Amino acid sequence: MGNFVGYQCSVCGKTFDRDYKGYTCDSCGGNLNVILDYEKIKQTVTPEKIFSSSEKSLWRYLPLLPVEDPGFEGTALHSAGFTPVYKSDKLAQKIGVGKLWIKDEGRNPTASFKDRASSILIARAKEIGAETICTASTGNAGAALAGMAAASQWKAIIFAPKTAPQAKIAQLLVFGAQVILVDGNYDSAFDLSVEACEKYGWYCRNTGYNAFTAEGKKTAAFEIWEQVLSKNASDKPLNIFVSVGDGNIISGIHKGFKDLHELGWLPVMPRIFGVQSEKSAAIFNAWAAHTETITPVSATTIADSISVDLPRDGVRAVRAATETNGAYIAIPDEAIYEGISELGKVGVFAEPAGATAFAGMKKAVAMGIIGQEDDALVVNTGSGLKDVRSAMIAAGQAPVIAPTMEALEAFINKK
Repeated sequence: MGNFVGYQCSVCGKTFDRDYKGYTCDSCGGNLNVILDYEKIKQTVTPEKIFSSSEKSLWRYLPLLPVEDPGFEGTALHSAGFTPVYKSDKLAQKIGVGKLWIKDEGRNPTASFKDRASSILIARAKEIGAETICTASTGNAGAALAGMAAASQWKAIIFAPKTAPQAKIAQLLVFGAQVILVDGNYDSAFDLSVEACEKYGWYCRNTGYNAFTAEGKKTAAFEIWEQVLSKNASDKPLNIFVSVGDGNIISGIHKGFKDLHELGWLPVMPRIFGVQSEKSAAIFNAWAAHTETITPVSATTIADSISVDLPRDGVRAVRAATETNGAYIAIPDEAIYEGISELGKVGVFAEPAGATAFAGMKKAVAMGIIGQEDDALVVNTGSGLKDVRSAMIAAGQAPVIAPTMEALEAFINKK
């Protein structure tokens, strides 16, 4: 924890030292930002030193993290992050942008972006001696915590809505976590998990609520800086599209870029665009109304990973767009299915939330927000195997024929 000095409330600005035991501000309830000692980092670390690291996970950025390396080398806990970035000239030309990259978070150990936060939270739990770590999840955060806990032999308890996709629930159970399904939505599971953590003394990993979740998610920004920005110098900002539910991924990515900018390592700040389904658009609504006040909605989107009534990191999520000259975009659920299909055509199997970001990028082009002179990067937050039902709706059914050449020829001729 050598470079970790404390916290600052994102709402009222109150500061706390690093020994503060609360999860949120004790004055206003706002989410906390982790404060790093940037001057100390600059004295001991350079971009070249990071880029030359042989570590192929998020732990290559250890000097920029508020935790120590927890060990467990050779396990899933030490494999999260450093996911691939694919360049697609075909899609860029079709959609009408300059260059287009897709960062595929489905390549993480449990196949989603959430492995980043869970890795950091296990490290934090080890440092503070917390024997049990708990979270609420629609599936991905829970699977990530369960997988990282299994790798480190930590005890994990997951609260999830009973409507979560079965593939995600299966992951939780296979990893050996204590799974408690709640007869309600994500927000109900979130509230119950917070109460349970307070009563039983469990360490709460909840997205946004725990400041260290954003510290895990910011590592994606470090990778985009290393994999794309450092190799494609430009005076124009890169346009990054991220799907948004609770708001913690987009706020984490924003925090990562702010860290790099503060260190003097990022000359041009990217523009960050948040994309929500029209059926779960609480943060979009706040941004469109030019306010940071988040009004709950009744979320019904098919993208379960971003289906949230009351986003828990809404204020910082709004700022991720407003402070970078980005924007929020709302899309219909039908566009999500189209996004799954289009990304599949270039070899990326996206879950609905990941396809949401892609659909938002397409809408940004259609609205004239970005165009052929602008470069874009889409974050696919998880693998399509997380929600096979949605994938099948997007792709359609395969034909069935008799096992004969006659039947095959008839099918080919019919096409």
